[in-house]
Amino acid sequence: MLTRLAPSHVRFGSFEVFFYRGQYEHIAALADHVIDNHYPEFSDADDKYRLLFKEVTSRTAKLMAHWQAVGFCHGVMNTDNMSILGLTLDYGPFGFMERYDPGHICNHSDPQGRYAYDQQPQVGLWNLSCLAQALSGLVSKADSDEILESYAPAYYQHYVALMGGKLGLYDPALEDFSLIDGWLKLLQNNRLDYTNSFRDLGNFDSAASADNHALRDQFADRAAFDAWAAQYRTRLNGNTDAVRKARMDEVNPKYILRNHLAQIAIEQAEQQRDFSEIDRLLDLLSNPYDEQPEMQRYATPAPESARGILVSCSS
Repeated sequence: MLTRLAPSHVRFGSFEVFFYRGQYEHIAALADHVIDNHYPEFSDADDKYRLLFKEVTSRTAKLMAHWQAVGFCHGVMNTDNMSILGLTLDYGPFGFMERYDPGHICNHSDPQGRYAYDQQPQVGLWNLSCLAQALSGLVSKADSDEILESYAPAYYQHYVALMGGKLGLYDPALEDFSLIDGWLKLLQNNRLDYTNSFRDLGNFDSAASADNHALRDQFADRAAFDAWAAQYRTRLNGNTDAVRKARMDEVNPKYILRNHLAQIAIEQAEQQRDFSEIDRLLDLLSNPYDEQPEMQRYATPAPESARGILVSCSS
């Protein structure tokens, strides 16, 4: 038996059900339940519902930034799948990007890319606007609009902090966005693995005379890499490479749940009743940032034959 566990299974859609049924008294009761059990610091506030919506908006912005930073694609971001606690839940057709592709779609029943990787932050905002409508009897439109306008700045603040950390930058700021974007364009244009490229960047030699051959040779467009590397080297400003690498390895996973790895484990369990591969993946992914030499093959990108794996809600 498989059981879903979460601190709460209340979602944005839980409020919408009552809104569209005209059961407005249930919206207040559900909001009170959420506040009392999960946001007790707001319980005695006169504007507790406004504070609830503001906190959910902040958490959602942060959640979207984390998804984008790690290359996670949820796959089906209906309001019914958005947690009121800003958690990741109900992800049936999820997947992690392999080659960096901002338009990556992980759900085979989403051919138009509504929930593609690069659409997730905007969909998060859309879902919050739906929640605002459901809470319109408790939170004024003026307050909701003001809170919704705070979403984008909060998202970019978290996103730049996370991505700057992945690049090993000290005190990343919005001014670093062009450097971050330049690196992502390099990965896209050279069809490189998202997870491995960040991990490999930890070995960048910041010395002015360094050619970084092992890293540079992964790029078909070496001139473009050289141009970006010059900007990166300047931004690093002589920080110790060993210290930077240690910090980068703490935020850039060595291992992710690649679809072909999950497929192998599932087939072994279903066909042979052998769950050892599931156990092995669980152990491996419990420490995704650690070097585990005996598990090196799990860090290898999917073979060409397995790159097109897509899943669905029933997978």
